[in-house]
Amino acid sequence: MVVSSLSYAQQLKSPNGDFSMEFSLLKDGTPTYKLEYKKKTLIKESKLGFELKDDEKSLLKDFSVEDTKATSFDESWKPVWGEVAEIRNHYNELAVHLKQNETDRKMIVRFRLFDDGLGFRYEFPQQENLIYFVVKEERTQFAMTGDHTAFWIPGDYDTQEYDYVESKLSEIRGKMDEAITPNASQHPMGGTGVQTALMMKSTDGIYINLHEAALIDYPAMHLNLDDENLIFESWLTPDARGDKGYLQAPFNTPWRTIIASDDARDILASNITLNLNEPNKIEDTSWIKPVKYIGVWWEMITGKSTWFYTNDFPSVKLGETDFENATPNGTHAANTEHVKEYIDFAAKHGFDAVLVEGWNVGWEDWFGKSKDYVFDFVTPYPDFDVEEIHNYAKSKGIKMMMHHETSGSVRNYERHLEDAYQFMNDHGYTSVKSGYVGDIIPRGEFHYGQWMVNHYQYALEKAAEHKIMVNAHEAVRPTGIRRTYPNLIGNESARGTEYQAFGGNKANHVTVLPFTRLIGGPMDYTPGIFEMDVSKLNPDNNSHVNATIANQLALYVTMYSPLQMAADLPEHYNQFLDAFQFIKDVAVDWEDSKYLEAEPGDYVTVARKAKDTGNWFVGNANGLEKRTSKISLDFLDAGKKYEAIIYADAKDAHYKTNPQAYTITKKTVTSKSKLKLTSAPGGGYAISIMEK
Repeated sequence: MVVSSLSYAQQLKSPNGDFSMEFSLLKDGTPTYKLEYKKKTLIKESKLGFELKDDEKSLLKDFSVEDTKATSFDESWKPVWGEVAEIRNHYNELAVHLKQNETDRKMIVRFRLFDDGLGFRYEFPQQENLIYFVVKEERTQFAMTGDHTAFWIPGDYDTQEYDYVESKLSEIRGKMDEAITPNASQHPMGGTGVQTALMMKSTDGIYINLHEAALIDYPAMHLNLDDENLIFESWLTPDARGDKGYLQAPFNTPWRTIIASDDARDILASNITLNLNEPNKIEDTSWIKPVKYIGVWWEMITGKSTWFYTNDFPSVKLGETDFENATPNGTHAANTEHVKEYIDFAAKHGFDAVLVEGWNVGWEDWFGKSKDYVFDFVTPYPDFDVEEIHNYAKSKGIKMMMHHETSGSVRNYERHLEDAYQFMNDHGYTSVKSGYVGDIIPRGEFHYGQWMVNHYQYALEKAAEHKIMVNAHEAVRPTGIRRTYPNLIGNESARGTEYQAFGGNKANHVTVLPFTRLIGGPMDYTPGIFEMDVSKLNPDNNSHVNATIANQLALYVTMYSPLQMAADLPEHYNQFLDAFQFIKDVAVDWEDSKYLEAEPGDYVTVARKAKDTGNWFVGNANGLEKRTSKISLDFLDAGKKYEAIIYADAKDAHYKTNPQAYTITKKTVTSKSKLKLTSAPGGGYAISIMEK
């Protein structure tokens, strides 16, 4: 039996029996659940429910069980793109139908227990006594069994661009001041609020990940820790008025997810987040294709070049196209001739697309701090010839990637969105990198509130109508929506490579991201930096990229994304063409993935098989300590011989003192081969394995 009904509880087991979930009501009618893994308590008894605004009778207690329904489900489905060619969706389900005795309000809690964890959500069926309601707070708890080690970033309504902190749960409050700016006393969630996906490890070696799936028409969830009792409770992102959500029954919330295993590799391999989303809603997906691209970006991020055409701030107003009274600054990167150089480089080395930022009028207003800095998304600067670039790129077999910076003026973007997408269609742009830098105007909504979540979804669905792929930066963290709308080919939503030009990321940052940010979906991390000394691009910028070249190569495998950028300048790749070969060879769409080694904060080693080929690629991203990695190539086809090209750290490599030291070796390998490779601090290795 899937479910056993006792006088005090309803129980549910995972298909393989490793997980056991129990639902029960307390004496006062408060719904609770608890979760076991391999007969060990994983989540202690935790409360469920909602506090409603302006309502004396919130949905917290006084419930009785009207009915329970248990089902099992098992299917396999094929993603349009992904880490594997086919995904199994196998779970046992328990739907608990609750009625609040005094109000006759109804609420369903639906649990799905997979072989790798639990997903559950609240459902509000259509009913007379609960139609329109405002959420003051969701009160979902996750009661921990001990003082786990956690990898966390501070709760924040507008950004995830933090370095991760590793600490015990009990230490979060004490470390919050050094983790955020401003200090914790000014932080909206106080001293113990963190963001999901939250990665933890218990003292007995159980890995636990808390996140959410299918975030639709609802605010993003943070977690607030009761550090005396070690209980996390949901904390929704508010709107500009402080309300947490405006709901109308019938309505389903996003899923709350708990992924767990005694093997860290299972966390990386889990598909719970995807499986809890609705199936693909785009009938024709032939236009959705993974992309490897370069772009006019890194030189601007580092300060070598500018986004804006003139330094006449803010005398050039939005909508002016003659610029007769403006003086070109000579450092504007998005000019026709310079972009052609990038197109030539992309064509020569087999890339798919070129991204150009700073092509459109309006950047002077924004950088000049004008109050009316908005963009129209169709008006180019006088030195950027849209038609000429389009024709030149087409002649070279290169797609152009659009850039839309909204500057936080979301209603302005929505007003222009139809024209902007049509402009892309007319000029051969198949994908867009959208940005939401700055405060959301005019009302001061937060980036992760319900209002903005709805905007991101609107822009995504509108893009699908125009057959446009979306890579949204500064948007809400992904929650598996890309299963339903596979034109969402990337997000930023974390601290990416750009911060290497703003002072640097921790050298082990990329060994944490696969366990946290990437649980919800791929990231446009923009790897591939070969020149680590940023001052060589801009003498006024003393930043250092905290990685070795071998580490940067490995990220194309360990940091999964169907959207991969070679982010450095062409001239730097020309200095290291032998290492650059790996970036040229590595795939961006996969048939299979094997997680060979993993420990959050320390190392990640992944092997992936390129779709429709027999070729494999391996990447190892290493943390702060030098480490020897031992891997077996038993994932290769038996009886076949392959040529392995190994790009590894040199013996004296170090992310800070000698980041450009690498070795390249070739050898014949088979499924019986074993490799022993040493990775430097902040280093790693990358291997291409081609059939002979």
